[in-house]
Amino acid sequence: MKEKITAGLMVLLSLAFLAGCGQGSEPSKEEEPPEVVYPVSINGIEIRVGETTVQALLDEGYKVTVSERDSNNQITQHEIDPDEELEAMSYYSGASVWITDSTFAHISMATTRAARMGDAVIARLEFYMGGEPEEWGIVSLNGVPVNEINQDKAHEMFPDFSIYDYMMMMYGKEYNYSFQFSQQNDLLNHFTIEREYDVDWNGDGR
Repeated sequence: MKEKITAGLMVLLSLAFLAGCGQGSEPSKEEEPPEVVYPVSINGIEIRVGETTVQALLDEGYKVTVSERDSNNQITQHEIDPDEELEAMSYYSGASVWITDSTFAHISMATTRAARMGDAVIARLEFYMGGEPEEWGIVSLNGVPVNEINQDKAHEMFPDFSIYDYMMMMYGKEYNYSFQFSQQNDLLNHFTIEREYDVDWNGDGR
């Protein structure tokens, strides 16, 4: 009798084990694919917001500057110190980089750990295209010179973006894009690429 009970328990345990294996073998839900990061290039230097560091610009001779207003309401500009230590999990804005005499970009940087400023990741770029459109070709978006991107071309390049009068936008889970087109020549003359970070907002441009 004892042997029969033991054998019965073994059968039950085997069935329970098989049932457990069956549950564990259920296919897991597929993870959402990562968002597409559209690169921007400045004179051939590819920048991927959220990945490329500030040092990449400095190494190519571009000056990243911040502006300060003194007690006499006078504004002075000075270059950032790439060796300045930044706090972990912080977001720093207020810097600019001049690309030509008339085209520039505001730049923000983020840190997930304590790091020197040069090693901070470029978190946001906001471009202002100035001067003649012939000069804008120094900046490319996803491999296409900006002075070749009108609204029709942009709709072709970014079919998932929302379309408005002289504007296009895309707000994803991590990356945001905003495009504005000139009403004079229909070319892309102001655009922003940014990655969102869950960090302490500093915003003092230090």
